[in-house]
Amino acid sequence: MSIGGKRCLAPFSIGGVSIGSPVVQAALSGYSDRAMRVLARRHGAAYSLGEVLLDKFVAEVGTNRRNLARLAVADEEHPVGGQLMGSNPDDFPPAARRLVAEGYDVIDINFGCPVKKVLGRCRGGYLLSQPATALEIVAKVRDALPPHVPVTLKMRRGLDDSPESLDNFWTIFDGAFARGAAAITVHGRTVKQKYVGPSDWEFLTAVKRHAGDRVVIGSGDLFSAQACVAMLEQTGVDGVSIARGAIGNPWIFRQTLALLAGDPPLPLPTIHEQRDMLREHWQLSMDLHGEQVAGRSMRKFAIKYARVHPEHLAVRDAFIGVKVNDDWQAVLARFYGIDGPGRDSAADIDETADCDSSG
Repeated sequence: MSIGGKRCLAPFSIGGVSIGSPVVQAALSGYSDRAMRVLARRHGAAYSLGEVLLDKFVAEVGTNRRNLARLAVADEEHPVGGQLMGSNPDDFPPAARRLVAEGYDVIDINFGCPVKKVLGRCRGGYLLSQPATALEIVAKVRDALPPHVPVTLKMRRGLDDSPESLDNFWTIFDGAFARGAAAITVHGRTVKQKYVGPSDWEFLTAVKRHAGDRVVIGSGDLFSAQACVAMLEQTGVDGVSIARGAIGNPWIFRQTLALLAGDPPLPLPTIHEQRDMLREHWQLSMDLHGEQVAGRSMRKFAIKYARVHPEHLAVRDAFIGVKVNDDWQAVLARFYGIDGPGRDSAADIDETADCDSSG
C-alpha cells in the first residue's frame, strides 16, 4: 500500500483487535503450531493463526500432551487466531468457545481447504457451494461468542470458475459481514485449482473495492517480500496472509516490513543467521512437544530451511534423519559452523500443500 507514492506500514483492526502491521501468518495445517507462530511473531508477523482444527476434535479433545499441544497458546503471541473446520453448523459453537477458553483472540472459519478428503466430507472449500450452510455456521459462531471476540473466515474465490460459484462467493462474502464477521481472508484461486496456476490478484482488487471499509486480507502466491508488497499495492487489501512462503522462512516477515518502510531489501540470511533460527525453532518445538515428537515434527520444517543453505541438498538429506536433540545439533555443527552468504531459494517454490497452506 502507498500514500503519496510512499509505502506505509498501515495497521488495521479485526473487530476490536488491533493488528500492528499488514503482514500476518496464515493458518497452515500441520505447521502453524505454537512454535511456528511464536517464531513468526518474534521475527515480524503482526498476527498469526493456528493450524486448522476440526470442530469435533476441539470440543472433545482429551488431556494428553500431544492433543493439548495443538491448542496451546503462548503469552507472547497475542493477538492470535484459532481456525475451525467442519460441516455441521451445530458442531462449531462448542469448539469456538473452547478455543476462546484456551486463549485465542479471534475465531476463524475455514471455507477454503481444497483437499479431496476434506471436500468429500463436506468441509472447507465444499461449503462455498452451500451458501445457506456456510452462513448458518458464521451466525452460530458469532452468536456463541462474547462480542469482544471477533469472528473471521477464510474463502477462496469460488468452487470453480462457473457463474454459479461466483454468485455463491458474493452471497457468502456479503452475508458473513452482515452476520457479524469482522474480516475475511480471500485466496485468489478456486477450490478446483487447489495450488495450481496463478492466484488471481485482479479478483482480490475487485473484492476489496466491493468491500470498501470492511477488512479484507489477501492470500495467494506470497513467496517473497516483494510479492507481499506488490499484493498490498496492487489490490488495496488491508493485509497479506503469508502461508507456504513462511514455512522454513520466518525472515519473510521482517523482509516485507523493511520494504514497506521504504528501506532497501534485507540481505539473504547468512549461514549463522540460519543456524540461530534453526536453534530457536527447535527449542520452541521441544518445549511444546517434547524431544521425540519435535524430532518428527521439525523434519518438515528443516527441509524447507535447508533451501537457503549453499549445500541445500546435503543439508536436506541430513535433516531427514534427525530424531533427537543430539542429531539436530550434529547437523548444525556439521553444516552451519562456518559463516557465509545464504542461497536464493526463489526457484524452489513447493507447489504441494495441505489444507489452508495457501500462500
